[in-house]
Amino acid sequence: MMSRVQHENLVQFIGACKDPLMVIVTELLPGMSLRKYLISIRPNLLDLHVALNYALDIARAMECLHANGIIHRDLKPDNLLLTANHKAVKLADFGLAREESVTEMMTAETGTYRWMAPELYSTVTLRQGEKKHYNNKVDVYSFGIVLWELLTNRMPFEGMSNLQAAYAAAFKQERPTLPEDTSPNLAFIIQSCWVEDPNLRPSFSQIIRMLNEVLFSLLPPSSSIAESETNEAAQTSNGTVTELSVVRTKGKFAFLRQLFAKRAKN
Repeated sequence: MMSRVQHENLVQFIGACKDPLMVIVTELLPGMSLRKYLISIRPNLLDLHVALNYALDIARAMECLHANGIIHRDLKPDNLLLTANHKAVKLADFGLAREESVTEMMTAETGTYRWMAPELYSTVTLRQGEKKHYNNKVDVYSFGIVLWELLTNRMPFEGMSNLQAAYAAAFKQERPTLPEDTSPNLAFIIQSCWVEDPNLRPSFSQIIRMLNEVLFSLLPPSSSIAESETNEAAQTSNGTVTELSVVRTKGKFAFLRQLFAKRAKN
């Protein structure tokens, strides 16, 4: 499975062998996992530009998997690895990944509890080995939790055990609390990803578009070359460029909100 999908945000597959031991060889990413990195900087938050670029890296990797009919089923910070310079994120660990078209009925309760979609749990007890149906939108739910972590640098469902977190999400429809200062557009992306009905969750193509719009609407980091170019354009047009970017962002998000509202109504 790893050998047939290649993307700059997927850990590169190099080779595998069965004898004398079953071994998979991948590229080395010395930048540590996203989970370890977030813990190392707590209680500080990631710069918003950094957080959004990490989120885009993850979304692009997931878009590639889904385009190839693969569900990861265990998207979480432990399985996201940073490059040595901490500039990019790559998705790893395909141990629970499955081909959606081949496996119509898959094992329930697969993944890690705090990041698992509600539909992975059963409201009735399953017999041993019994399967249930779900689709690639389970990864979208997990992405919503990861995006929340990127913005808050907190553990989802703090103060709960893994089982308590699973119960709260699946049976009480609880979700991690969004900070009050979260922008409406970012809040919309997160909440649309972890909405209860999988059919109402966006695709990763839509998520990438929305994240790019949010990133585009932000002032660039002070160290970037783009800042001088943006400032020159803004001065030349007396603020028209900045205002236009905000209007475009609001307009596209309004369209997506209408789209999800229409789906919910149907």
